[in-house]
Amino acid sequence: MSNIQIEQHAFVLHSRPFKENQQLVELLTENEGKVSALVYVGQSKRSIKKGMIQSFLPLKLIYKGNDSGLKRISVIESTGNSYALSKNRLYCGFYINELLVRLLTNDIVCDGLFQQYQLTLGSLANNLPIAPQLRQFELSLLAELGLSFDFSPVLSNTSDNIVGFYYIADEGFVPAYNYSIANISTPWFKIAHLRAIAHHIIHGAALEQHEAEQTFKLLMRNVINHLLDGKPLNSRKLFEKR
Repeated sequence: MSNIQIEQHAFVLHSRPFKENQQLVELLTENEGKVSALVYVGQSKRSIKKGMIQSFLPLKLIYKGNDSGLKRISVIESTGNSYALSKNRLYCGFYINELLVRLLTNDIVCDGLFQQYQLTLGSLANNLPIAPQLRQFELSLLAELGLSFDFSPVLSNTSDNIVGFYYIADEGFVPAYNYSIANISTPWFKIAHLRAIAHHIIHGAALEQHEAEQTFKLLMRNVINHLLDGKPLNSRKLFEKR
């Protein structure tokens, strides 16, 4: 990559101290996806740049790229107020940030996901119901990773012997037969719940049943855990400690 200056709108996903009064930051940028960059913040506790390195604050910055893939930020400024998140909604913000850090590859354009990220933060800050916002963000992230659900086995099923479906990574929905579920420990999902989720994703229909929302949450957790190779998310521990 040539050593040219690039201007970007961005959000800080994660940061940590680096040598010589620098911070190493993981950013979600509008036009280049996830980016790793260094920013010199100086020694002063009142450093303006240091004050900008915070989550959920919309930024405009200029950085220089180089062949190693690590950028150096020269200009950083806010373009608006930080999204005000607290309690569970703050934990949700940390959750989506951690998903992006852990699952996105650097320097891959994902402008649609950037827009969805802003929409999700705005919805959380405006106290809209949490679960639908997280599921929509997770779906957008999966789409960016080239993944989607094929509900055709669920929607086309007419057998009385099938009581639900398992979701197997890399295989999709597999029938759960009424004569075998007592001997299998793998969690399975009810057909009615999966059909409601399918209509929600495909047609935008509302998920009116709490049980269907819970199934949707467990289904997404199944997929995300597979993508993480079973490694736990630190942000989930915040919910467990509340």
